[in-house]
Amino acid sequence: MKTKQPMFSKNQHVSFIGGMGKILNCQIDSGMWAYAVEMEMGPPPESGRVGPETTILLYETEIQDVMHL
Repeated sequence: MKTKQPMFSKNQHVSFIGGMGKILNCQIDSGMWAYAVEMEMGPPPESGRVGPETTILLYETEIQDVMHL
């Protein structure tokens, strides 16, 4: 069985439930493409930031749209 090419590419800006972000990389996981997505930072909270941006793992089906900047 041949694996299809990923739908999204590195550095592409995408949206998903819960936010927006930039794809850092992708890899095949159990026959599905999984993407490491660095979430965009919102406005700083009153207490300040604890660390850098958050990176989450999403599957292709969880990414809704490509953002055209």
